Amino acid sequence: MKKQITLLLCLIFTLSLYSQKQNVSLKEIWTQYKFHPKGIDELRSTSDGERYTTLSITGGGQAIIAYDYATGKVADTLLTTGQLEKAGNKIMIVDYQLGKDEKNILLSTASEQIYRHSSIAKYYVWNREKKTITPIMNKEKVLYATFSPDGNSVAFISKGNLYVRNLTDGKLSQITNDGSDDIFNGVSDWVYEEEFVVTRAYFWSPDSKSIAYYRFDDSRVPVFSMNEYHDSLYPTVYSFRYPKAGTPNPMVAIKIHNIPNGTTTNVIPPGSFEYIPRIKWTLSSSLLSVQFMNRHQDSLVFVLANASTGKTTPVFTEISKTYIDIYDALTFINNNKEFIWMSDRDGYTHLYRFSIDGKLINQITKGKWDVTDFKGLDEKTHTLYYGSSETSPIDRDIDCIQIDGTGKKKLSTQTGSNGAEFSSNYHYYISTFSDLETPDLIALHSSDGKQLRVLEDNKALKDTITHYNLGKKRFFSFTTSQGVNLNGWMIIPPDFDSTKKYPVLMYVYGGPGVNTVNNSWDSFNGMWYQMLAEKGYIVASVDNRGTGARGSEFQKCTYLHLGKLETEDQIEGAKYFQSRSYADKTRVGIWGWSYGGYMAANCITRGADYFKLAISVAPVTDWKFYDSIYTERYMRTPGENPEGYNEGSPLNYADEVKGHYMLVAGTGDDNVHFQNTVEFVHALEKAEKPFSLMMFPDKNHGIYGGNTRLYLFTQLTDFVTNNL
Repeated sequence: MKKQITLLLCLIFTLSLYSQKQNVSLKEIWTQYKFHPKGIDELRSTSDGERYTTLSITGGGQAIIAYDYATGKVADTLLTTGQLEKAGNKIMIVDYQLGKDEKNILLSTASEQIYRHSSIAKYYVWNREKKTITPIMNKEKVLYATFSPDGNSVAFISKGNLYVRNLTDGKLSQITNDGSDDIFNGVSDWVYEEEFVVTRAYFWSPDSKSIAYYRFDDSRVPVFSMNEYHDSLYPTVYSFRYPKAGTPNPMVAIKIHNIPNGTTTNVIPPGSFEYIPRIKWTLSSSLLSVQFMNRHQDSLVFVLANASTGKTTPVFTEISKTYIDIYDALTFINNNKEFIWMSDRDGYTHLYRFSIDGKLINQITKGKWDVTDFKGLDEKTHTLYYGSSETSPIDRDIDCIQIDGTGKKKLSTQTGSNGAEFSSNYHYYISTFSDLETPDLIALHSSDGKQLRVLEDNKALKDTITHYNLGKKRFFSFTTSQGVNLNGWMIIPPDFDSTKKYPVLMYVYGGPGVNTVNNSWDSFNGMWYQMLAEKGYIVASVDNRGTGARGSEFQKCTYLHLGKLETEDQIEGAKYFQSRSYADKTRVGIWGWSYGGYMAANCITRGADYFKLAISVAPVTDWKFYDSIYTERYMRTPGENPEGYNEGSPLNYADEVKGHYMLVAGTGDDNVHFQNTVEFVHALEKAEKPFSLMMFPDKNHGIYGGNTRLYLFTQLTDFVTNNL
């Protein structure tokens, strides 16, 4: 009997130990990155579409290895760092590009970040047959080196000028000569890179004989300056051209350079236009497509430009009562007789098929849901592949459809967030899936949706999180007092007791077209939210009006009045929780970053009766301080819409602050300038309102590097737990 009792006690003790779970720590999140899912190196499809390559770490260094899509077996080793050393150049490969038929490989090393999307680097070309490595610009770092379609040349940018290196004879040709601090050829300026995501601003013609490129003249754009400290005795000043709302924009022109004859042609605009958000070669090297937009961004003219003369022929014009979003779905097909276009002209974002003269052939996708991105077209089977929100605004599917609009099929089989990258021949795709409780599952599929094998299942992470005391995350929805249905998610404490009352911290972004309520694994702040849930907080997020995947009416209703309807909806979210029996209605807080920081500022001012606490990280505090392209797309200029600007600025409501408020910003933020925070500090001081301020010297909009994130989130945690 004693032995049985002892055995039973040991069993109970063992089960008790097993059932005890760990709490999440900030160091595990921000220094160990313990909960970040594993990915795979970017896979590049070979020219024939039957193999993919990866940059792998091997026992002897690095290697670019090709795998067979169908079998997953190694098909070839294209390059090893041992070969580079043998050829007399030992480098660390940061990135690479494959030339035509993989005969040459373009390698980059020693890269340095410039803006959010751009960097300079040293580039070399590896010739697989000759086993030689050649620098494309001696020891100088350059931007955006790319192969020509035939693989025989490399173009790149140096000091604002466009160059071409002929790989056959080694000749270096300088295409432009006027590059300077204010003139950029083939490379974007700050505002085009940030808002139109135009980075490499030149494009090879299909026959490799011409290059179409942007020429930016920023000489009339006002200069913005900020101090850089860097532990120096005297701070240095960093200055760059930044057009704020209502100020002069860069002057942009499109040019086409013919390499064999050395001539440059100017594309002739079909009128007076402020922006050129996209250019793209058709299937013919004699025709370049160009998209021109007015400053209000409510009118877009699509033209075809003659590469020899620069003369343009309008194809069609898109008009919007609000603004036009720019997409990258344009695809020329059927020997240049037709093209695919993406538009929300019927109230939802869909794919359309036009003849080359601009006549609509058919609307390809239809329904009260949005195409979220275009994956491509297999012309041999007439099949288009795309992502959609057809299942729901919180989910993303991968679908296919015939070009005539028939045969629509959902390829993704799991409900959640599905992404896909297709092989060059569209026979295969790499899928990425996640949902609320599932970290990234990466798998290879054939084009009919059949899974061939799993590439990364993140089993180790799934096993890890089972040992932690995590709260339940679930979706909810509610209808506001204005009759609008809104989606949200919430995380409840792991020991949730419905008879108790819990404080609520809401997370908001809320900006145009961007959702935070997604059926996906949150690898960014998800575990911080779990840590707060362990401390007894309900953490939640609500997608307000203006967010995406619910059609243009829902997204664009905030036009000319940024911050108004969004703030009303976040207040409705607070009221929703205040009506729940399990929530403490006196302890609701909100926090956000960037546009979300702006929203948090709105909520602690105009929504001060509903929020006890707010945290604004890197916030816009007045739209007149932000850049022209983004701001005017939604607000027009300050002179045209003074009421919207005044109503949308938290600066004008500083005297309404009641609760606990924290401002966080980096002094080196080239996107949302530290000026926004400084001006709000002035307004709060004038209104005699208490606030907390945390600033990070030289940190940009992301506020990261070293122990920065750990320190930041330690302070955020303390602010929440001490005041909410």
